Amino acid sequence: MGRISQDTVNRIFEAVRIEEVVGEFVQLKKSGSSLKGLSPFTTEKTPSFYVSPAKQIFKDFSSGKGGTAVSFLMEHEHFTYPEALRYLARKYNIEIEEDEVSDEQMQAASERESLYVVSEFAQNYFEEQLWESEEGQNIGHSYFKERGFTDETMKAFHLGYAPSGRGKFSQDALDKGYSEEFLVKSGLTIKRDSGDLMDRFWGRVIFPIHSLSGRTLGFGGRVLRNDKKTAKYLNSPESEIYHKSKILYGLYQAKGEIVKADKCLLVEGYTDVISLHQAGVKNVVSSSGTSLTVEQIRLIRRLTNNITILYDGDAAGIKASFRGIDLILEEGLNVRVLLFPDGEDPDSFARKHPQHELEDYLKEEESDFISFKAKLLMTDSKNDPIAKANVIRDIVQSIALIPDEISRDVYLRTCSQIMDMEEKVLYAELAQLRKKHLDEKNKRNKSEQRRMEVVRDNVPPPEALEVAPDAFLSDAQDSLHYHQEEALIWVLLNHPEDVIRFDAEPDNPENKEKLEEPAAVFILEELAEDGFSFENAVFQEVYSAIVKAYNNEEPLPSGQDFARSEDQRMSSMATDLMTERYALSDWKRKEVFVLDRIVHLSKFTIEAVLRFKVCKVEKMIQDINDAMKEHKVEDVMGALERVAKLTRMRNKINNRLNRVI
Repeated sequence: MGRISQDTVNRIFEAVRIEEVVGEFVQLKKSGSSLKGLSPFTTEKTPSFYVSPAKQIFKDFSSGKGGTAVSFLMEHEHFTYPEALRYLARKYNIEIEEDEVSDEQMQAASERESLYVVSEFAQNYFEEQLWESEEGQNIGHSYFKERGFTDETMKAFHLGYAPSGRGKFSQDALDKGYSEEFLVKSGLTIKRDSGDLMDRFWGRVIFPIHSLSGRTLGFGGRVLRNDKKTAKYLNSPESEIYHKSKILYGLYQAKGEIVKADKCLLVEGYTDVISLHQAGVKNVVSSSGTSLTVEQIRLIRRLTNNITILYDGDAAGIKASFRGIDLILEEGLNVRVLLFPDGEDPDSFARKHPQHELEDYLKEEESDFISFKAKLLMTDSKNDPIAKANVIRDIVQSIALIPDEISRDVYLRTCSQIMDMEEKVLYAELAQLRKKHLDEKNKRNKSEQRRMEVVRDNVPPPEALEVAPDAFLSDAQDSLHYHQEEALIWVLLNHPEDVIRFDAEPDNPENKEKLEEPAAVFILEELAEDGFSFENAVFQEVYSAIVKAYNNEEPLPSGQDFARSEDQRMSSMATDLMTERYALSDWKRKEVFVLDRIVHLSKFTIEAVLRFKVCKVEKMIQDINDAMKEHKVEDVMGALERVAKLTRMRNKINNRLNRVI
């Protein structure tokens, strides 16, 4: 595989709409000219994640991350730069042209990437076995057909079949050049003490498990033979890429429908998801038989705030899942519950009813969690007053977990009506439980809470363009004049062609008219005059690229050009300086008044150049003085003359600074 040609890269970036790419992973809402949502990189309840369709960039103020659609995929899905480009090329139907690369450039992939490669091979292998092998057709394909799955559905979920030979898959993989090391690390292959290799999945139908972007992470396998000693379902073990507590089965296929419906249906098994999807109800995911986790809830929360849990008639199983309801409430989501008739589950019900009946049932039978919980628990309490009190306390305890005060109030009133209890009694109980819950939560999360508060309290106002972005703090710390350098780069990235106006020089009084010049030209010529460079390595790289284009009379690279860089430090820096940071807060209300750098671009640019020069000259003076103090100067008189000359230059620049209006 060669290197993607620059022409292809340009066509990908021109075709990509960042709001569409990010919108597959994060629920975005309109906010002025931008879109906002909850950070997919941190835990937060107040949106600090912004997407700018106009600039085709994103900025996450919670984590400090920022960049283009490519950068987002690299951060969120852990793609490499070429992988992200290939993903977008597929999405926007762009044919990839490749340049030849040397052997040195085609180095082995990282461990994580190797696991993805092996998993992708396994998915294709199991699919091929299902569709093309005699055993797969007779056993695997027949089983899926008996479950009512169409060929289209099987292909949509990439269902497969693992052949019955206990080492066939592993041997075929080795024969095709896949590494034993990564076959074992992925869990697809088990290495015995004797050194022999055995397939984890054999004689089973296969359900591939995907990430939000569609990458193959692991597998679930169902045995078809009747053997009490063999587990009915078997999943991939935990690996570098597969963490079952952080994955929801079917989310890749359902994400668009979840956003569209603004609701996620949560079921238990693989076939529940597939049957509902085939029946036309596609906003459905599964926790894959595991207890619901906070990480899984947060995955859903990126797409919607509404979850409906679908239960079959197993009362014991439902009671065991109450903890999941509490977790959903604690994360601030709205939860509703639906119970299928006795003997039915989502899979069987979907197969027995046409789409309109299924949709009507889902719409009509879902209820709020209080009504559901009260009905279920009161069945056991009958007329026992102590049991009824425990039921009420249990429900109020769930309400106490809800972070939103208005929602708590509404639910408490509902509980009062259903349980025929005075509101004031319930409010007193709620206050106690709420306090207890908050105390426990504070103890559990004290260190994490403190860390998040530091991040959020330091979201900068717009003048904080002088605050170094997290992505390149190390360079910023190495630069003594970071703020002054950043101001110049800000102009070069955002307003290179904008004309600035300035008065004629006082030492040229004959020219009394105001002069005009593009901001980039002014900066480049002013800095070239004194031969100054940037201390920050990323800034110097940007400056050098712009100077090269200027000298060659080529179009100057824009901020978006640098944001598209494969170098994440470069991309993050460019995005950070292109971001309107004031989008997060009403700074005027907080009495933070900021100079409008666009309206006053002339004043800002001239001052930025002069302050940069002052800093450089003062550094040069300091270096000479330090050298003389340490007796490292042979020509002392020459050094003094140099200091005097630099001092006159500094004074002249300061005089110009004082005259800038």
